[in-house]
Amino acid sequence: MRITVPTARVLAALLADPDADHYGLELMQAAGLASGTLYPILRRLTEAGWLTASWEDVDPAEAGRPARRYYRLTAEGATEARRALAELRAQTTPGSPLGRPATGGGAW
Repeated sequence: MRITVPTARVLAALLADPDADHYGLELMQAAGLASGTLYPILRRLTEAGWLTASWEDVDPAEAGRPARRYYRLTAEGATEARRALAELRAQTTPGSPLGRPATGGGAW
């Protein structure tokens, strides 16, 4: 899976509490993303098996709000998210072997 900066922000928000259920508005605020960016990422992560998704069991009239869709990292998802973020960090950290430009004027 290709990890973009917005995807990395969502993964970091999920990993802040990897065993918890998270809902859209909470993740939008934690990742600093708009819904139009967040929900396609959540869909891709769910399709990849990194997240499970389930609807909250609540009566919207009683709760005074629509039911929330909760997302939770799977065991594989948590492992892959940590690996992906570590790899991204290594690629962007100055002085790391992966974060250093090639010598001799070559491209990355």
